[in-house]
Amino acid sequence: HHKKSRLFKKFVLGEKKMTADSTQMQRPVMNPHEKRMQTIQAVLYVIAIILGLINGFYGSEFWIQTGEFISTIFIRLFRFIAVPIIAVSIIATLSQISRSTESGRIFRHSVFYTLLTTILAASLAAILFEVFSPANVTLSNTTEASAAIAGIKGKSYFDYITSVVPDNAIAPFLSANVLSVLLIAAAVGIAIAKLPHDSREQRVLMAFFSGLQAVLFTLVGWIIMILPLGIFGFFTVLAKEINAGVAVGGLGTYFATVLSANFIQMLIVLPALLLLRGINPIRVFKGMLPALTVAFFSKSSAGTLPVTMRCSEVNLGVRESVSRFVLPMCTTINMNGCAAFILITVVYLMQNAGVDITWSTLAVWIFIATIAAVGNAGVPMGCFFLSASLLASMNVPILLMGVILPFYAVIDAIETTLNVWSDSNVAVLVHKDLYGDI
Repeated sequence: HHKKSRLFKKFVLGEKKMTADSTQMQRPVMNPHEKRMQTIQAVLYVIAIILGLINGFYGSEFWIQTGEFISTIFIRLFRFIAVPIIAVSIIATLSQISRSTESGRIFRHSVFYTLLTTILAASLAAILFEVFSPANVTLSNTTEASAAIAGIKGKSYFDYITSVVPDNAIAPFLSANVLSVLLIAAAVGIAIAKLPHDSREQRVLMAFFSGLQAVLFTLVGWIIMILPLGIFGFFTVLAKEINAGVAVGGLGTYFATVLSANFIQMLIVLPALLLLRGINPIRVFKGMLPALTVAFFSKSSAGTLPVTMRCSEVNLGVRESVSRFVLPMCTTINMNGCAAFILITVVYLMQNAGVDITWSTLAVWIFIATIAAVGNAGVPMGCFFLSASLLASMNVPILLMGVILPFYAVIDAIETTLNVWSDSNVAVLVHKDLYGDI
């Protein structure tokens, strides 16, 4: 009787308290100033698109060259920031493994469900890419595109696999070989985790990489602030290419493929996984609705984390030992939406560069997209930068990334909602496996 009374107070009174506190929890994520800045940024995006198209179609040679110059600068900025973020995020995440001495079982179950859901998302994206078969955006025969096509066609997958294993600690970072960087970062992160627990060396290294991660996210914030300039440059180049005979019809099918992959994973695949474990997905959805709402508007699974944890504990009864370990970890490594976006986007741009996309190509990219998504950070536009970096590492022209960019805000909102929904599902599944009282 007393146990039931305590549970009643926990859930009923806890829900009331959450109602009162939810605004306070959401305020750091979506305060009025940030809403106003998002509105201003959206307006600037529209203005940049219009000005870029006008410049590309009707601008003088000087202004067209200015747009191309800006486009080149932003592509270089993407390449500059993406690889360090990937490396530091993986190191910071894996180095945290040793912080909890009693979390082995929770960790193993979390990794299992994270990999399972991410592989399912990437596999679904591969199937949908084959079903939708988005048409190419045929670029004019530029020297850059021709060189990239020759470089890609001249290599086998064994060459790519061989190139992943680094023979130099610095070279992968200088050449933007993302897969080698992933391997190095994973090794360093695990090595830090294996140092004597809470030793001086471990604390110093973890503090260093945590601080470096904060610095890199600040740099990303600065790039996002001046992004309208980049959009102006990208759309100037696009309009110039259209004048040269570009067909852009396939972009609509590309966006349909990305959105379908997200919604099918969100509404069918993940609920089916819950049902297989005897969990009511509608109850879970209702309990997590406040977190999903914040995720959609903030476009940051990391920023939504306090609300996600509160909803799982109060509304669903997930134990703190599970929620406070699983959810922070999943915020960093459980990226269903990102895996789908990476696979579809990278394969689509490779196809546009002249690569023949076969089922074996898609199978390889299911694996790569899964690993890359695990290494992505739960911040706005993380998947976009990661995809651009993967393409840059293979010398694939990334002009279309600039065309995708203005519409990515909608994709990012839906992807973040899917990521938080998947994080919640993993926490519930882990609790069910360990305690069985969901």
